[in-house]
Amino acid sequence: MIQQRQSIVHLLLGMALLVGFAAAPANALDSSDRCNPSKHGAKGDGVAKDTAAIQGAIDACEAQGGGTVRLIAGTYLSAPIVLKSNIALQLDKGATLLGSPDHADYPPMTMFHLPDLQPLVSATNATNVSITGEGVIDGNGESWWLMARSIRDAGVLGMGHPRPKLIIFDHCKHVRVEGVTIQNSPMWQLVPYYSDDVIIRNIKVLAPAHSPNTDAIDPFSSSHVVIDHVTADVGDDDVAIKSGPINSPGPDDPSRDITITDCTFLHGHGLSIGSEIAGGAQNIRAERIHFEGTDNGIRVKANRDRGSDVGHLVFRDIDMKDVKNALIISEYYPKVLPPDGEAAQPITRLTPRFHDITLENVTATGSTTAGAIVGLPESPVTGVVLRNVKIGAQHGLTIGYADVSGEKVVIEATEGQAITKGPGANVSLR
Repeated sequence: MIQQRQSIVHLLLGMALLVGFAAAPANALDSSDRCNPSKHGAKGDGVAKDTAAIQGAIDACEAQGGGTVRLIAGTYLSAPIVLKSNIALQLDKGATLLGSPDHADYPPMTMFHLPDLQPLVSATNATNVSITGEGVIDGNGESWWLMARSIRDAGVLGMGHPRPKLIIFDHCKHVRVEGVTIQNSPMWQLVPYYSDDVIIRNIKVLAPAHSPNTDAIDPFSSSHVVIDHVTADVGDDDVAIKSGPINSPGPDDPSRDITITDCTFLHGHGLSIGSEIAGGAQNIRAERIHFEGTDNGIRVKANRDRGSDVGHLVFRDIDMKDVKNALIISEYYPKVLPPDGEAAQPITRLTPRFHDITLENVTATGSTTAGAIVGLPESPVTGVVLRNVKIGAQHGLTIGYADVSGEKVVIEATEGQAITKGPGANVSLR
């Protein structure tokens, strides 16, 4: 009797399941498939555009509260995609997200208060968003570089010839980029813009030496940023900390509380703070950085049309090999030194004010110039401290309108003076 009742129960359960399956739409995705681009039609063959499939997976994943959108091995040709809160974009080893070569696929938009084009990957006002894995995000930028090189000043923001950036986090919180290779952006490659709590770790950022404006990582008016174990080999700044455009009407938020540790910078323009720094920059620490073959090592740069308060900067345990200009702290960018007979000008909102800059345990060999520390007559650089600094170069270090002190400082120049003091130089080194 008991066995007969159990059989009836099993039969009724089976019928209920069959009815349930019959009632479900044939194309419905279960929760495990909603975040899967392949289930949305992604082919990963490098020929068909997978934009709609990838975006469909992101949107469906967000609708269920978040999750991981995973690209398995393959080449996913795509126009711009938009990440959302609680979404992790994971690129497996062998997976490449390849930017569409069709310039028309990048629609016009306003970015950083200027006319621009939509980046390949972006997130706006998102929280808990990440890009991870062992795969590649490739901006396919060669055609854009050809265009830029054919037009004078095409690389200057706002000149009417925009190129898309590769990855932008715009007003985001709790961002992580880890493990991936980012390369060949039409312009800047990875930009946290007005974002907070950003971790960038164990990635490579690559572009050919001839690629214009392919900055590797540009924290822009962002805070609590960690850049750790990054290899950058690009056509412009390896890292450039920014906070406001040229001639900015304001207001501009500063970039602050940024650490850069255990990185290797190969070809590129080095580690820069500026030049677009109209919001200022504070509490920047760079430690254990190896430069090899970069155009510049450490640069802090601005001018009267793009500066603000920049201070409490620490560069420690830095080694440079065959870097053209080891150290540049200049308020005359794009020039380094002031013109002859430079006179003080009125101080404005955009006057750069560089102060409290420490360099400790810094070694450079094979440089063309040791560099320069040069402020404005109306706004000298103050509080520069050098400790255990040794630079070997063809030409020495120039100091003007700056207060520089320190100990165990050795500047070796094969031509000319080791240290040249210009107007306004207050130097105390031993």
